[in-house]
Amino acid sequence: MRPWLRHLVLQVLRNSRGFCGSRGQPTPLPVPQKIVAAWEAISLGRQPVPEYFNFAHDVLDVWSRLEEAGHRPPNPAFWWVNGTGAEMKWSFEELGKQSRKAANVLGGACGLQPGDRMMLVLPRLPEWWLVSVACMRTGVVMIPGVTQLTEKDLKYRLQASRAKSIITSDSLAPRVDAISAECPSLQTKLLVSDSNSRPGWLNFRELLREAPTEHNCLRTKSRDPLAIYFTSGTTGAPKMVEHSQSSYGLGFVASGRRWVALTESDIFWNTTDTGWVKAAWTLFSAWPNGACIFVHELPRVDAKVILNTLSTFPITTLCCVPTIFRLLVQEDLTRYQFQSLRHCLTGGEALNPDVREKWKRQTGVELYEGYGQSETVVICANPKGMKIKSGSMGKAPPYDVQIVDDEGNVLPPGEEGNVAIRIRPTRPFCFFNCYLDNPEKTAASEQGDFYITGDRARMDKDGYFWFMGRNDDVINSSSYRIGPVEVESALAEHPAVLESAVVSSPDPIRGEVVKAFIVLTPDYSSHDPEALTRELQEHVKRVTAPYKYPRKVAFVSELPKTVSGKIQRSKLRSQEWRK
Repeated sequence: MRPWLRHLVLQVLRNSRGFCGSRGQPTPLPVPQKIVAAWEAISLGRQPVPEYFNFAHDVLDVWSRLEEAGHRPPNPAFWWVNGTGAEMKWSFEELGKQSRKAANVLGGACGLQPGDRMMLVLPRLPEWWLVSVACMRTGVVMIPGVTQLTEKDLKYRLQASRAKSIITSDSLAPRVDAISAECPSLQTKLLVSDSNSRPGWLNFRELLREAPTEHNCLRTKSRDPLAIYFTSGTTGAPKMVEHSQSSYGLGFVASGRRWVALTESDIFWNTTDTGWVKAAWTLFSAWPNGACIFVHELPRVDAKVILNTLSTFPITTLCCVPTIFRLLVQEDLTRYQFQSLRHCLTGGEALNPDVREKWKRQTGVELYEGYGQSETVVICANPKGMKIKSGSMGKAPPYDVQIVDDEGNVLPPGEEGNVAIRIRPTRPFCFFNCYLDNPEKTAASEQGDFYITGDRARMDKDGYFWFMGRNDDVINSSSYRIGPVEVESALAEHPAVLESAVVSSPDPIRGEVVKAFIVLTPDYSSHDPEALTRELQEHVKRVTAPYKYPRKVAFVSELPKTVSGKIQRSKLRSQEWRK
């Protein structure tokens, strides 16, 4: 254990074993909150980041020892249900045992070494959390991906990341098999399945059952890589965002305590997909604070299933994207009794004030909005106890967030500009390391002393930030960030499409959706528009991830362009939103 934690943990454990003070009375020694406070001080930048840090060893194993000593309520650390009766609960001790077994699978049967990369493309199954922790123990860099990835998406990500291993489920294995021969770095394929083994795949559950429970956690440095996320941009292919052991491992302790308001008595449910950063945000917010992570397999979003789950289980804290809350408030919430629910959060897209007001009016629970990116942690939020201005994404402490112009000059309150975070003279440790293999993109994200988020907002005189939109063309539909180039490229593969431009279009449920403006080739100009729309939509679903398909299509004779011939998506987007 690192020296900066050892003395605190030893004092807690000694106190639990009856060590006494000089007068024969028990000496008041630190409790778990003091250990969490040590992590929180680092998260807030009030204490230096240690040279060495490993989340599995320095956080999860510490909680296991505190749990053993009776310094934590009898909540599980992890609680999974599938909605049809199956259920799994792990204490921190059991999580430690199972993740050490999983680490032995990665280092043994898979032959993975520290620094090797592994793709995790799993639905909401316990193995996703187990393998994530196993990656930390072994120094393997995890690369989460959504289960809707197509063969083309998988091939690009495996090739770009040079991942040596992938773990997935029965439904996705055929897609991996279809492209694995074109991914020379891919050495081992792990299958999470109770069925018979698939040729060329290792059965993870079988290997886990036989794996030994002893494993020595790798001593990782704080700046060593932990995870890579692919993010979509407006030009080119998706970029790789790299985070370090400490940027995620310690970067969410403060927001977990202050915005999510977690303690070791809480049970926290975030309905996010495992492939999105919010799954990691939940892991690194909940477990440092000793809270339980609750997971429902939730094969598809169903408002009634979510509401019934909140009524059935003692969930204290709920986080959903605004799209889901929009669906929930359309139900008769008075029919449900949420006995334990006390705190609700949202983020990933702008929250409509009327949704917040309807939720609070019908449940009595406030809805707290936060803002962040794949590249950062939570950088603006409405923490519990702070006055909420409906429609605002809150305030920025502890980070120096400003609104700047295109030259990086700070703008006065009330003026719209770029959301920027000061990174000089000191860069917050919890920000991403870089865009891997893309120094140009990394350099372009900085302007003067600031990291430029790509979002636009204004700050009022009280320091509240108000989201205005993006200064790029990325579409944010139900918190799924969709790069227009990916959709345009998919459309271009269809013989009917001469050229296209993809932009966001307002939608009452999803916030915004993909709309494609298409110029047809002469051979298709007389086709039935409705039938051709359906054909193109199905084509995009086959070529790329289904959630990216254009829900709206308009056939036009030409697209607006600059004098240099570049398509002006901004004009089309403005036209849509003016409606």
